Amino acid sequence: MESTYQYSWIIPFIPLPVPILIGVGLLLFPTATKNLRRMWVFPSVLLLSIVMVFSIYLSIQQINNPSIYLSIWSWTINNDFSLEVGYLVDPLTSIMLILITTVGIMVLIYSDNYMSHDQGYLRFFAYMSFFNTSMVGLVTSSNMIQIYFFWELVGMCSYLLIGFWFTRPTAANACQKAFITNRVGDFGLLLGILGFYWITGSLEFRDLFQIFNDLVSNNQVNFLFVTLCAFLLFSGAIAKSAQFPLHVWLPDAMEGPTPISALIHAATMVAAGIFLVARLLPLFIVIPYIMNIIALIGIITLFFGATLALAQKDIKRGLAYSTMSQLGYMMLALGMGSYRTALFHLITHAYSKALLFLGSGSIIHSMETIVGYSPNKSQNLVLMGGLRKHVPITKTSFLLGTLSLCGIPPLGCFWSKDEILTDSWLYSPIFAIIACSTAGLTAFYMFRIYLLTFEGHLNVQFQTYSGKKNSLVYSISLWGSEGQKKIKTNFRLVPLLTMKNNEKTSFFYKKKYCINRNERSMVAPFITIPNFGTKNTFSYPHESDNTMLFPMLVLGIFTLFIGVIGIPLFTQLNQEGMQLDILSKLLTPSINLLHQKEENLMDWNWYEFLTNATFSVSIASLGILIASFLYKPVYSSLQNLNFLNSFGKRIPNKLQIFGNKILNVIYDWAYNRGYIDFVYATFLIQGIRRLAELIHFFDRRIIDGITNGVGISSFFVGEGIKYVGGGRISSYLLVYVSYVLIFLVIYSFFFVQYF
Repeated sequence: MESTYQYSWIIPFIPLPVPILIGVGLLLFPTATKNLRRMWVFPSVLLLSIVMVFSIYLSIQQINNPSIYLSIWSWTINNDFSLEVGYLVDPLTSIMLILITTVGIMVLIYSDNYMSHDQGYLRFFAYMSFFNTSMVGLVTSSNMIQIYFFWELVGMCSYLLIGFWFTRPTAANACQKAFITNRVGDFGLLLGILGFYWITGSLEFRDLFQIFNDLVSNNQVNFLFVTLCAFLLFSGAIAKSAQFPLHVWLPDAMEGPTPISALIHAATMVAAGIFLVARLLPLFIVIPYIMNIIALIGIITLFFGATLALAQKDIKRGLAYSTMSQLGYMMLALGMGSYRTALFHLITHAYSKALLFLGSGSIIHSMETIVGYSPNKSQNLVLMGGLRKHVPITKTSFLLGTLSLCGIPPLGCFWSKDEILTDSWLYSPIFAIIACSTAGLTAFYMFRIYLLTFEGHLNVQFQTYSGKKNSLVYSISLWGSEGQKKIKTNFRLVPLLTMKNNEKTSFFYKKKYCINRNERSMVAPFITIPNFGTKNTFSYPHESDNTMLFPMLVLGIFTLFIGVIGIPLFTQLNQEGMQLDILSKLLTPSINLLHQKEENLMDWNWYEFLTNATFSVSIASLGILIASFLYKPVYSSLQNLNFLNSFGKRIPNKLQIFGNKILNVIYDWAYNRGYIDFVYATFLIQGIRRLAELIHFFDRRIIDGITNGVGISSFFVGEGIKYVGGGRISSYLLVYVSYVLIFLVIYSFFFVQYF
């Protein structure tokens, strides 16, 4: 086993040959490399599979013999400063390696078909392989500087992949937004690293934790300064894991290809912030204030993300805000000190959310054959519906991911989220209430996405198949009123939940709107056969190819069974006779490093578990029930409308008006992203621009004005004096100084008057 650990240094370099060879091939043999471009998926998958096998073997060794292995060597030595590099293999490293490799392999296989018709196919796989290399290097780093190096490489790969389709203005703006937002957190991370190096004199995790704990126990540190440095470290995780208030880049990052969303923005890159906090938790746990801040940021993020997902029309943006909310759960668990629970939810969420993103990519792939290659159409939930008949495998896998994220047993996220909710009651009842209510919101918005996508019969897409230029669609308001405001979509006007005060209402109000189909003739055919003309042909949504379905099925199996690693069905006994599940057995060295007792982390009581599970499942079921009640009738048969209308007549008019106002407030809040982007644009961006304009004015008019004015004036005065001069230098100096003083007085007078 020792020899296995000794060769672990090679792990980050295994996927690296792929981007190097692709780059060399494009440089030296561009034609051959492009013609054989589909072959590059094989070495990409093969090399990452080698890393996966190596990682699984290391994890088995960790379970059988819990230990932490560290290997370092000197890179540079200068007087008292020594910089070392190395690699660290511990339970956290093993978990992250398995996540990165398993999800990465599935995404690479999926991407082979998804990106097969894209001109940037080779560039995509080069970026993906380099990202995998950077991420593996990040999780195996043994010191802070090494982590920061790979941290920046991960950010660079994210920038390149989000802006992969850089010719689209939205994609170009999205990658710039992600880059700048992450630079804010990364600058704070760098300052925090320097601050702790100044305090402890070390960058290695092992020495850093030991020295800092000794200083704290001896009361030899300034806690205000230490808390500031710890918060700066945490700011890097805030930006990378899309925590409030640096979350604004994540929904815009959905402009990248869908496989990127599945890998980077669900399972790996956004999890890097969680990984960083988990890695530094022995440092944070002795600073109570920073632990409270981590928990506070987590609870704000999980609730904020859930509310913003309620009214999203873009399927990928809805999943992005869901990712933000679930990362908030993990951050809350870390802030509460629930190290094992946070990592458990990290594992279960990674597979579930990757499955959902790949499912959304399969949906988009099928929709593009109908509405054209336009993201604002093929990703719009308003234009979907009834897809269950045409993409049954995608529908089943998407439903598995949805149920898991909702917290329905026995799927993965149920076990991990239930533990977070249980721990939150012990930490703070207020936090627990917010976390439990957010669990209900999660079930609501996830089933909203599912119902709008797969269920129903009356929707825009299936009206298209009839070939009619004008067709009718039902638009139903919750409270039965015809809206005054209307949102313009690609094909129709959808009334908002507003009403006229003098209007009679019913529970559901049905109104037909005409939809113009003339622009359908402008859509290019999805298949054009040479020599057979260019007649436009359209097909029903169809199931994706096997190379896209296979990763979804594998991730569906993970989603279904991954929870067994965190429940005591397959138990082992520790030295004290306590039952430990597989995850607790694996995390034993890290738990001991945190000076926590295993009894507090794994005191499993089946009666207490069933009680808590019943409560959490009830909340999730309530959210699902409300979503089904609000969205299912819109697409159901119209035979139930008589009952709903009669039921709606019993609701008082004032109550309906009040309900409409509440729903409009919620809709506006979610649709406008909580107004955070507006605040940034108004106060931050415009404020910086005005400050820059002021500085520019001061520099050109004041600094340059004085310098240039004195120079030009001196030139003309000198030219004039040389003709009237008497040859006495003292007279020249007196005139010159007098002129300068007069000039400064006049200039100062005008400057004061101007301002």
